[in-house]
Amino acid sequence: MAAQLYYKKFIVASAITAITALIILCYSFYLGKINLFLILNDDFGKVADYFFYGYTYLGDGIIWIPILFLFIKYQKKYISFLISAFILSTLFVQVCKYYIVPNEFRPIKAITNTTLVHIVEAPHETSSFPSGHTTTAFCFFLIACLFIPNKWVLPIGFVAALFVGYSRVYLAQHFPLDVAAGMLLAILSIALSITTQNWWQKRKKNHTTTFYNQA
Repeated sequence: MAAQLYYKKFIVASAITAITALIILCYSFYLGKINLFLILNDDFGKVADYFFYGYTYLGDGIIWIPILFLFIKYQKKYISFLISAFILSTLFVQVCKYYIVPNEFRPIKAITNTTLVHIVEAPHETSSFPSGHTTTAFCFFLIACLFIPNKWVLPIGFVAALFVGYSRVYLAQHFPLDVAAGMLLAILSIALSITTQNWWQKRKKNHTTTFYNQA
């Protein structure tokens, strides 16, 4: 798989994502996750409210469907990779939310003085860690770096995914700490999916070779 895709670009994208996530984690622990949230959850006006309210849906799980159709049309060979990425990223997020860190309070529930929180939509109250939207957005970014040859996909894709992560903070749905965790889970999900694809391709090749040898 690696020889046929833009694997080096994926490594660079993963490194940039990991470094950014670690910086957010460091600031979250240094300043406190609530303080960092309040710094970033500023009110930039109605235009920003409408923008981030709509933009955050680019990290919604429903976006996997059109991506699947694109793979069916242009990259049938790698459908198992995409399915693996979807399953793993979803599994990691849900296990964290409901088993590892169950019922973790979101900003509106964790912050006593809610007047300090800029609210655009009615935010959820629990299952904060990690941010599923961020995980999905960065999965798409890393997938794009694997399959799209253009160099612009790395800087533009990174900023686009990071904006999804920021939108979760701006909309008071997540702490920056949750966003950082979502970024790291995306790297893990895609890396394991590459391994899964390699295993599947090798198994398929060995099966075909065995079949012809027997014939």
